[in-house]
This record gives sequence, structure tokens and C-alpha cells, in this order.
Amino acid sequence: MRRPRHRSFQALLAGAIVAASALTAVATPGVADARACSNSGPIVPIPLIGRFLPKIGAAAGPQKAMPVYDSGRTKTVAWVTGPRSMNKTFGRFGVSGTDVGVAWDNGRGQTLLAFGDTFGNCLTGDQQWRHNALLRSGDQNLADGLRLDGGGYAGQMFGALGFEGIEKTTIPTAGISINGKQYVNYMSVRAWGPPSVWYTNYSATAVSSDNGHSWFTPQNTIRINAGVTVPLGAGSPSMQAGDANFQQSAYVKGSGADAGWVFQYGTPNGRFGPAYVARFRPSDILDLGKYEYWTGRGWAPTPDAARPIVRGPVTELSVNWSPVLNKYVMLDSPRGVRLRTASSPQGPWSPPRLVAPSSLELYAPMMLPNSPALRGTGPELYFNASRWDDYNVLLVRTNVR
Repeated sequence: MRRPRHRSFQALLAGAIVAASALTAVATPGVADARACSNSGPIVPIPLIGRFLPKIGAAAGPQKAMPVYDSGRTKTVAWVTGPRSMNKTFGRFGVSGTDVGVAWDNGRGQTLLAFGDTFGNCLTGDQQWRHNALLRSGDQNLADGLRLDGGGYAGQMFGALGFEGIEKTTIPTAGISINGKQYVNYMSVRAWGPPSVWYTNYSATAVSSDNGHSWFTPQNTIRINAGVTVPLGAGSPSMQAGDANFQQSAYVKGSGADAGWVFQYGTPNGRFGPAYVARFRPSDILDLGKYEYWTGRGWAPTPDAARPIVRGPVTELSVNWSPVLNKYVMLDSPRGVRLRTASSPQGPWSPPRLVAPSSLELYAPMMLPNSPALRGTGPELYFNASRWDDYNVLLVRTNVR
């Protein structure tokens, strides 16, 4: 009788967390006497970046001038977020500090951007902290920066319990549009660990039918990070050992011989693991039972069979198809932003090429879908990158040729 009780407990635990995650926090708009947040928390080393920086989860601000960098191939363009950005996100959206900036096309030419832990007015008791936030852009010319649309306080996409050691926060790691609906894969962070290490409860896929204004997480999309395989039954969360390798994600739609498939790249929680890849048909994005995993020789139906396609350390990932290169492009950022290419989604992937140095202190490079290199109109690839010193998102351009 022990096994059924254990299974029931795990399913109940996952269900409780998801129910809490479905709640959207309601926060008050910034008051007239408002101030962007700055950090007074502990300072700890981040070895993959190489500097002593604020602990993960604390706003580093206040935002400084954009770091100027131009190597001839790669150039910093403009702040995307923060009080000093051209978007004035503090006054317009109540966002003084944020990171990640996962970007994808909503299927109608608008770019949606999902951010991680977000801060607003420092004078409020909770600094208007949100677990995540969504902003939008119709900007088709990124040469002079990424302009955001609209205004109004940017509320949470999905909530979290908010307790360290149980569920501290929920952070988007990948986004994609399929048949008019928006899908975001996110991780439920249980606790922050040593530098560049964090511990997750699960990853899951949230879906929106109204262009990101509201989100719902089906329980059967949850991948519990337990390191063991236990069958939980149809409609329940997945609990397989291999799910630990898909706690953070990146999506890309297949091209050429891979057309008709969507590929999900996965890494374990933190910034030290290797990368894996799964594939599924677009209509099956919410059905983990129909995913297939690359084994090194072929595709298998369980995550336990997946084998690495890129050796670690691999950090937060972004993957896209470039018609200019006729290859898939991958970005990550241990000690600077690196670029790899491959002719097929599973690789083999090229050795990494450094496109932005570690001195810029950038992490989580997320490609912009309307980059010329991704549209086939030029070699310029634009990506969002977060910067710890300012805890805000910066637009960077590189030449993929």
C-alpha cells in the first residue's frame, strides 16, 4: 500500500502548487513618490560571470548608463527595460528592474516578452515584486532599440506560493505561439542555492488564449523534478527521472526536413548541466505522452532515454532557425554569450563562438524573432540579455556571418 500513498501525495503536492501558481497577484500602481529599487542584500560571487554580484532574486539597481560595446561584429544597442531605457518602463509599466525577456512572435507579427522576477516601486513594502511579467512590442526595426507597446501596470502572468524552500517564484524560460494560442514553459523555483545554482519543484507549460492576458497551467504538463520514475496515471503530472533534464527550456519550430515538428530543448535547474532535446507535433504541445527524446541514435518516447546534445555547463538557452545561415542557432552565456550552429535540431552542434565578452556581465540571451538573421533579410541577430549590475534587460546585436 505504500506506493499508491506515495503517488497520491506527489500528485496532490503538484496540484496544490499549480493551484497557487494560477493565482494572479494584484498590486497597486506606483505612487507619486516612487523610486526605482536598489539592492541592499548580501553580495555573493557568481563564478560563471566572474564578478561579485547581488544574490539571485535581488534587484541590483539603480540602473546606470547603457554599457557601450562595439567589436565590429557585436554591439550593445539600447536598454529594453528600466527607468533609463527609452521605454521608461518604471513610469509606464511599474517595472524598475527585471530579467530574462524570453521573446517570441505571437503569430500575428507582435513580439511577446516574458520576464522573470520583476520589481517596481522601492518605497512600497514589497518593492512591488512580481514573480514574472509580460510586455509586448510591435517594433519591426530593431536597429535603434526595441520599443514596447502600451502602458499600465504590468501584472503577473502566473503566481507562486512565495516561500523559500517550498516555492519561491515561477520564472518563464521559453515561449511559442501555436494555432493562435500562446504557450510559456516556466520553472517553479523551490529555493536559490549557491551561485548559479537553484532548485526547482517542477517545470510546466502555461497556455493563453487571449494573447497573454491570462494564463492556465494544465496539470498534465508538469514535469516533477524528483529524479525518480513513478507512474502517476493519465492526466497527472509527469514523474520520470529524465524530467529533471527539462526544468528550463527553449522552443524552436523545425525547418526543412524537420518541418511539422516543434523541438523543446531542456537543461537541469541551474547553469551547470548539459542540454537535451525533445520533439512533438504542434497539436501535442500539452500532451507529454506524445513527446519524443533524442537518444544519440534516434528518438524514444520517454525522457529517461534522452542523452545530451551539448555538454555542460549550459546556461539559459535560446534556439532559432536562421535562413541566412541555413542552420539552427543556439545562444547561451557561461562567461560571455556564446553562439553555436547546427544543420539539424539534435546536432551535431558546432563548437561555441564567443559573441559578447564576460566583461559585459550578460546572462540569459534571448533572440528576438524579428531579427533579420531569423527572417532571412540580413545577417543581424538581435537578442535580449540581462545584466546583473543593473538588473535590467539590454538589446544586443551581433552579425551571424
